[in-house]
Amino acid sequence: MRRVSRRKFVTGAAGLTAAAAATDASAQTAGRVRGYDHVALPMQNTDAMVAFYRRLGLQVNEGPVACSVYVGDQMINFHRPSRWQDPSFTLRAPAARPPCGDLCFVWEGTPEALKALLDRAGAKVEEGPVPRPGGRQKTGSSVYVRDPDGNLLEFMIYS
Repeated sequence: MRRVSRRKFVTGAAGLTAAAAATDASAQTAGRVRGYDHVALPMQNTDAMVAFYRRLGLQVNEGPVACSVYVGDQMINFHRPSRWQDPSFTLRAPAARPPCGDLCFVWEGTPEALKALLDRAGAKVEEGPVPRPGGRQKTGSSVYVRDPDGNLLEFMIYS
């Protein structure tokens, strides 16, 4: 077994660390997917959907072809029927028809406050609270409801 001096070992290790850092830096410079900006779903019952999401306390902006629901820094665009039923509108999933959404929201409050909000919104709990693995790579407690179009909404509480 060949012995390496402490100085050569430390110098070699520092060189490997610098090479790894350079590789990481070039990967970051090249770009990466950082998160979601928005999702888009077709909607059938425009008035009921807009009222429901407002009762959940979310900002809703109505436009001629879509209603945008803001959730923190993200957005859900609900396409109006005139938009998603238009054969010339091809920037969507070809088979997308209401209800096709399955959305999970992070709730930053107590289970009791969530229940009160869902009751005020007229949402019937389908399941929960139940433990579920989440996008934060840990387990949370989830409650499932449906919006007026039938999309599944999950509200997850991380502890």
